[in-house]
Amino acid sequence: MRFIRTLSNYITQYFPLWVVLFAAAAFFQPAPFKPLGTYIPYLLGLIMLGMGLTMSLNDFKLVLTRPKDVLFGIVLRYIIMPVVAFLVAKLLGLPPALAAGLILVGACPSGTASNVMTFIAKGDTALSVTVSSFNTILAPILTPFIFLYFAGTMIPIQAGALLVDILKIVLLPVFIGITLRMIASSLVDKVNNLIPAFSVIAIIMIITAVVALNATKLVTIAGMAFLAVILHNSIGLFLGYASSRVTGMSESKARAISFEIGMENSGLAVALAMAHLDPIAAIPGAIFSVWHNFSGSLLAGFWSTRKINNQKTL
Repeated sequence: MRFIRTLSNYITQYFPLWVVLFAAAAFFQPAPFKPLGTYIPYLLGLIMLGMGLTMSLNDFKLVLTRPKDVLFGIVLRYIIMPVVAFLVAKLLGLPPALAAGLILVGACPSGTASNVMTFIAKGDTALSVTVSSFNTILAPILTPFIFLYFAGTMIPIQAGALLVDILKIVLLPVFIGITLRMIASSLVDKVNNLIPAFSVIAIIMIITAVVALNATKLVTIAGMAFLAVILHNSIGLFLGYASSRVTGMSESKARAISFEIGMENSGLAVALAMAHLDPIAAIPGAIFSVWHNFSGSLLAGFWSTRKINNQKTL
């Protein structure tokens, strides 16, 4: 068991390295990896099941004692990132499919990595977990219609089909995970340390599939896509923090909201893009999966060395 845990930590710790290696392999030899594209929704379902296994009803209780903080995080999350994605796409003149993919990333809920980054950054981890949980539960309703509003003029979109897919590959696995944790908590606790490694493997497989399916087109659009993702993520992290402080939230809360806004469930964006859009639309989500972990780690590391001043600004 110790060996398995060590291996799990090794897989998780060097996540960016594995992504680069497998993505490079898929780029130069795409044929063996293309069949993985068929399994992207199932891989994401496994990731969301793992997320559900780490959640409990306690993650939602904070809304009863601090409803303003939770509501603020949810509203900002679903306003800032779609708007920023739309403006970045217009500014860079992205092709319609690539622009739609970037907007889809912005319309998806925050990712679980935001909770880890908040903890490292000495932020309000309880707030981060609660906002992530509610964002995920609300995604089937909000994501399709936000995406339709911002990207509907660029490409044809079936919001109803998106809603059904999010229900199947996000909400259902999450609820199954939460239920399993409730009825078999002792067993779930034994495997909880292994869940991040399985999630990392699934994300690597998803990114590898996207690269393989778009290998011939990546040469011409990779630079533009990288720039768009970096701007989207960086602006999101900044506005998340700045808007929180301007509205009077404490430093620890602002750090949590910054990660909740700037870090996305980009795997969901990839799965939805592959199922409903041009495969090129999956590229921003694949790049985001790697980049937001890198930028988030840098920011969390910086904040971890800075003293928390929890005085409100207003």
